[in-house]
Amino acid sequence: MAFQTLLLCKVSVFLLLCLFAVGQGQSKLYKGFTKFNQVQDNKQGDLFEEQWFIQKLDHFNGADSRVWKQRYFVSDAFYKAGGPVFLMIGGEGPAAPAWMQYGTWITYAEKLGALCLLLEHRFYGKSHPTADLSTANLHFLSSRQALADLAHFRTVIAEARGLANRKWVAFGGSYPGSLAAWFRLKYPHLVHAAVATSAPVHAKVNFPEYLEVVWRSLASENAECPVLVKKASDILVERLKDPRTYDNITKDFNLCSKLQNLTEMDSAYFLETLAGNFMEVVQYNEDNRGFEGAIGNNITIKVLCSVMSDVSLGDPYARYAAVARLMMDTFSIKCLNISFSTYVREMTNTSWDGPAAGGGRQWVYQTCSEFGFYQSTDSPNQPFTGFPLAYQVKQCALFYNISAEQLAEAVAQTNEYYGGYDIRSSRIVFPNGSIDPWHALGITQDISPDLPAVFIKGTAHCANMYPARGEDLPQLSLARDHIYVLLQQWMKQ
Repeated sequence: MAFQTLLLCKVSVFLLLCLFAVGQGQSKLYKGFTKFNQVQDNKQGDLFEEQWFIQKLDHFNGADSRVWKQRYFVSDAFYKAGGPVFLMIGGEGPAAPAWMQYGTWITYAEKLGALCLLLEHRFYGKSHPTADLSTANLHFLSSRQALADLAHFRTVIAEARGLANRKWVAFGGSYPGSLAAWFRLKYPHLVHAAVATSAPVHAKVNFPEYLEVVWRSLASENAECPVLVKKASDILVERLKDPRTYDNITKDFNLCSKLQNLTEMDSAYFLETLAGNFMEVVQYNEDNRGFEGAIGNNITIKVLCSVMSDVSLGDPYARYAAVARLMMDTFSIKCLNISFSTYVREMTNTSWDGPAAGGGRQWVYQTCSEFGFYQSTDSPNQPFTGFPLAYQVKQCALFYNISAEQLAEAVAQTNEYYGGYDIRSSRIVFPNGSIDPWHALGITQDISPDLPAVFIKGTAHCANMYPARGEDLPQLSLARDHIYVLLQQWMKQ
């Protein structure tokens, strides 16, 4: 599960996170050094004034009249009278106002004369429904409450702005991509169509397929690359069994404190953190995220595989350590803290000022109470060792007192409620990239003519959402064009 403390995406599940509506919180899914990958201040907030919507705390209890303020952004730069309304759905981190000016949806808005809205997800960014992040308060954090937020927001804004008869289109990437699809599924009278990019619509407790895709994505660059990563990981696992190697490991990976009295959870946390470097790079490989201020975009699969293939650095273990140092240098990390007890302390801090309040504590709660998504090493067809499902599930109990049985039941209920892969709706397009490990839980083949998939070979997480550039793969450009044609057609229906 890992999130580490935060950014946009490490904590349990690299989620997902298209940095996109995550702005600075990742995720994702906080793996590797993602928690340090803070999106830089790009001053877009100065151009788009944050606005506040009075939202209900509990949509499913009519006797509860409590309300809170939910943040949103508006851009009418391209709006033409009678045009559609585009609603970008925020995810597991702060809503990024840069998306009000950049991204493929803005290109579509210009062509179709759309009004653009971005609604921040409850419990993320500045949208604080409760006084703190206690487990009792997190009971108000769920995809169902988030969809009801969207429905109430859409209803009130439409009435206030005279937009009730306009065609509304939901956009989202990653977890918000799932929300976009489910918004159309559950509230078809409120949203006309949806673009559900890189959306993991099937909940799954154990998700070892994520790392299987990591293997294939690394192999697409160099067939030996994942083999070398596996060798390095296996060597490290063996050395962690021998305390005599601890001094060297401490030095090799620039740990903040000397390895000693290593617990099973410490070891798993350390191994997952190192694996996370590869997981994050694969997930966002060559995505055009620079406009958000994202750091490390220059570190690609090609770069990692070149390091792993460089015999001048030593054996595969030494190259693996070199990758870790490269990532630490990239994100200006002085040393690596691998204390699981420290991680637990951070993740159980319930203050809005706490180290995991940027999204880590909240997103892991959602994985424990709704989705699972645990990227374990339980499959033999992937390059890493040492962080099995049991390690992930144990965190649900430690952080929120959610048992393995409760987790399994929650995931089953999620699929029962939304349909998983067997979604039944209309006018939803599902773009996914072949490099992106999350495509394993998404829709990659057409369900029907009105539920088409756009599977983009060679691209990563949410690639079609980011601004176009000259070096984009031809199939990525074609995918963006195809989605626009679908929107054109659907606007006429």
